[in-house]
Amino acid sequence: MSTKQNAIKIVDALRKRYPQKPDMDLGNADDSLIATIMSARTTDAQVLKMFPGFRRKFPTWKKLASADLRDVAAAMNTIGLYRNKAKSLKALARKIIADFDGKVPRTMDELVTLPGVGRKTASCVLAYAYGVPAIAVDTHVFRIAHRLGWSKGKTPEKVEYDIKKILPEKLWNDVNRTMVRFGREICVGGKKPKCWLCPVAKWCVFAPKINKPSH
Repeated sequence: MSTKQNAIKIVDALRKRYPQKPDMDLGNADDSLIATIMSARTTDAQVLKMFPGFRRKFPTWKKLASADLRDVAAAMNTIGLYRNKAKSLKALARKIIADFDGKVPRTMDELVTLPGVGRKTASCVLAYAYGVPAIAVDTHVFRIAHRLGWSKGKTPEKVEYDIKKILPEKLWNDVNRTMVRFGREICVGGKKPKCWLCPVAKWCVFAPKINKPSH
């Protein structure tokens, strides 16, 4: 069976295992963009806990753009790197108002011009908010793609490119959505993924497979 055929079977199996929507899919482009920026070096759970309060204080791009930077930072001080993220979000709000008429852009080229937005964040917004085929390569997708033999790329951009070559476009949006949970629960970081629990082990080239600890 070819790598492409294996890849399709793997994504199909993960879709069945993880049917939930992504944590950072908050129903609209504004919220998904802000939350995804906040989630860098921070757990999604931490972001989701403080996010409602943050949005009550800054419900519009205009409010966020005109707010005192110290107030923006204080409203998100329970997450990692909150001072840097506050600067990015305030600058991002100004740019969205000035350059995009107050609306989150719908293309990769435009999204990555926003402060604090790289390809991963842009891909999340495209996939979650706009339904545009995209692959957000975070640490989980990067690690799992290497273990599955989908890529040997040393950068997220190269891994994204390699995955796009082997998966049909209709499955791109399922990659990050399923692999984040899969990477947290089973194909974990470090040297000991939980291969004995893995729903796609039979198609995975990672070796040697890790057996369940006997103790």
